Amino acid sequence: MRSYLFTAAAALAIAAPISAQTATGQVVDKNQVNKIIDEGTTRSQVMLTAAYLSDEIGPRLTNSPSMRVAEDWTQKKFAEWGLKNVHKEGFDFGRGWTIERSSVRMITPRPIQLTAIPIAWTPGTNGTISAPVFVAPMKRERDFDKWRGQLKGKIVLVTLPNTGNEPDTAPFKRYTAEELGKLDQYEQPKYDPEAADRRLKRLDYTKKLGEFLKAEGALAYATMSYRDGKLVHGEGYMFGTGETMPLPGVEIAAEDYRRLARLTKLGRAPTLEINSDVRFDDSDSKAYNVIAEIPGTDPKAGYVMAGAHLDSWVAGDGAGDNGAGTAMIMEAARILSASGVRPKRTIRFALWVGEEQGLLGSLAYVEQHLATRGSPSDPVQTGMKRFYGWSNRWPIKPQPGYGDLAAYFNLDNGSGRIRGIYAENNPAVVSTFKEWLAPFASMGATNVVIRKTGGTDHVFMQAVGAPGFQFIQDPLDYSSRTHHSSVDTFDHLKADDLRQGSIILASFLANAANADKALPRPPFPTKPVVTDPFAYTDDED
Repeated sequence: MRSYLFTAAAALAIAAPISAQTATGQVVDKNQVNKIIDEGTTRSQVMLTAAYLSDEIGPRLTNSPSMRVAEDWTQKKFAEWGLKNVHKEGFDFGRGWTIERSSVRMITPRPIQLTAIPIAWTPGTNGTISAPVFVAPMKRERDFDKWRGQLKGKIVLVTLPNTGNEPDTAPFKRYTAEELGKLDQYEQPKYDPEAADRRLKRLDYTKKLGEFLKAEGALAYATMSYRDGKLVHGEGYMFGTGETMPLPGVEIAAEDYRRLARLTKLGRAPTLEINSDVRFDDSDSKAYNVIAEIPGTDPKAGYVMAGAHLDSWVAGDGAGDNGAGTAMIMEAARILSASGVRPKRTIRFALWVGEEQGLLGSLAYVEQHLATRGSPSDPVQTGMKRFYGWSNRWPIKPQPGYGDLAAYFNLDNGSGRIRGIYAENNPAVVSTFKEWLAPFASMGATNVVIRKTGGTDHVFMQAVGAPGFQFIQDPLDYSSRTHHSSVDTFDHLKADDLRQGSIILASFLANAANADKALPRPPFPTKPVVTDPFAYTDDED
């Protein structure tokens, strides 16, 4: 495999010309690139930042005590590095929750310590509970009738056990040129107005499941981890005030869960002992995005922006998802400040929260600063319901600051090296992005692909016609092992990759902030029509 190690001296040799003009008439200042590369290699602090977030603060579930620590610490670092207007912006979220300690043991037919974790925002056990398991796979509300009258005093296993999902590919990888080439394909947008309704039904099902189990007298419930390898995740979404599940829930490692199911099948249901010591915090129902700026010299020129989500799940330390992205955002801010950049446009940095619960932090920013969707008569939605229904609301109403955002760049795919950027179906930006990437070809970043990508905090900016973009990153073991899992720890971060990503992000921000013209925007969204009215979708998955 090609080595991507680079030294400051070698990197400085990349950008020999003093300046070059892009296809859109924007000038790339190569002296500025030199300064950014030097600062980002010889004086990098990105790994120190990532280590503090991961090892010192640890998992940062939205509104948890650890998140409050992270909110304060990141603001102090921004201020220490000379950024201005450092502040928090709050929005309604829900309950805080944290794990003090937990244990799940099988005590019959033999004692085994199981790999398990409390499901987020489920209540604790109030001491140790002990009961036999009962395997009752349930996926839809109509499944309840099959198990009615059989669950009293049981720990109910609600996932249908499978036979294993051993991987048939290497868990760690970097993109090949062929794979990157396949990303450069325009994808026809699909409009499915019923998709949100299907997802909302699944969300409502979780609440109904809790009510059913409680009414049947179950003591607790357990789900099976969706990955093998003794990995657990603990994801849960009932975080709103008044939405909490009525009984304790744990996620059990797939291998342990299947053992319990096999023993039950043989006719002797194992007995489990669960101690889930968790804490709710209702002292402040607001969640807070962290904002910091490098002020621009032209107050009429607007601003460019970069962001990553600060929150994480609790099974691991939130290192790759998304301590890595947060560290690169903060390092880009430090690099630009230390390099003495005086941008025409303000450069704004955002650390989002509530991303793992439906991009709620960036959505709140969009509604406050850019645009709202829907009519005043639409019902008020909270929690995950805001996420699922928001992009189907019409019309879009721009806020007074809608046109001020000239570009937004997001990082949220682990610690993998930047290989390029998604143009988000906007061909007008392709030539400009290629020029901006040109100085970093020897660092492995060359690809500008037309396709869209989703699932992170640029999505709702794109949804209102703002120019939001996500970088392409090498997968490493992000999707295969670390994403949301118990092994999302600092050990899986790659220092050279994080330094490279921080440098490229800082350069993109400087170019966008000093460009004569803002990046071309996509067309303002209008309500689409159903392009395939004869297609049917299975709404039961």
